[in-house]
Amino acid sequence: MSPIVVGVDAGGTKTVAIVAEGERVLARATGPGAKMRSGRGIACAATIAEVTRRALAETGRLRGDVLVAGAAGAGRDEEKEELRQALRTESVAERLHVTGDTELALAAAFGEKPGIVVTAGTGSMAIARDPFGRLHRSGGYGWQMGDEGSGYAIGRAALGAVGRAADGRSPKTELSTLLLAATRSETLEMLVRWAAAAGPPEVAALAPAVFTAAQQGDTVAAGIIDYGARELTALVHRLLPDFGADVRQPVDVALNGGLLFAEGPLYRLLTTKLAEEPRLRLRSEPLDPATGAIHLAARLRRNSGVAGRGAAGLTQTPRRRGPQRNCSLIMGSLQGEPMVLLWV
Repeated sequence: MSPIVVGVDAGGTKTVAIVAEGERVLARATGPGAKMRSGRGIACAATIAEVTRRALAETGRLRGDVLVAGAAGAGRDEEKEELRQALRTESVAERLHVTGDTELALAAAFGEKPGIVVTAGTGSMAIARDPFGRLHRSGGYGWQMGDEGSGYAIGRAALGAVGRAADGRSPKTELSTLLLAATRSETLEMLVRWAAAAGPPEVAALAPAVFTAAQQGDTVAAGIIDYGARELTALVHRLLPDFGADVRQPVDVALNGGLLFAEGPLYRLLTTKLAEEPRLRLRSEPLDPATGAIHLAARLRRNSGVAGRGAAGLTQTPRRRGPQRNCSLIMGSLQGEPMVLLWV
């Protein structure tokens, strides 16, 4: 029997969990964002666990065999370990593996083949697997140091444009009206107060208003989107040298994230700019990053040489103890490994 794998894609705006048996998806659930930040592992794990339990409930299960969780902000070892330890206490799967959300997207797009995934959601970054299987990244330094071309960057630029327009330091823009509506602010002063208290997800949620203004012919909004597309293109171009010097060898690129929906203004500009590099070969199919967990779980089991649950890279999680009951305990071994059977 194939193990029950739970794949979680935890982004800044939403969290998606799928439950799969082999290659077959059994259930799916969606919840609020769970971006990982240092010191917030418990909160991130709680959101992931809540969405995971809802997905498992649709299959009549309380736990999965393997949980592969990819979280935005968990690209570095320190954040991965913090989130891993927090998820262990949630006890939603026998074993777990924690990685960044972009690694899930890479697996969903290309399996184990080489390629580049550029992500633009609340944040942004690009990740690549080269022909030798090595991983490389570009960007992804968070909203204070990076996230170029992301929802946050676009929303922040729009707020700045509204402020400059109010002072007469830049052209008037439809963004002034649209951002008031998006934030339910009646005046510019109310918008200023809203912006002072808003976090990255709230600022990123202004991006659709920028898209609307651009579609209405607003040149300020169009300029913000064009700048974002150029920044995302630069993330991809930075990774090209990692694929070798042979310009005749094509490099596959996939787009990921809530801002890069098909035929959206950022999508159209980005694909146009990427097409100017003849070496890049754009994948047009939409990505479902949570399904990348299925590929990652299979790879971990295969690399360990074990067909079941004992895969390298998967951390054993404790079971929550329930009420004590009368039981019988049988001890023995299976293929040289200790075995305990608990008969309740």
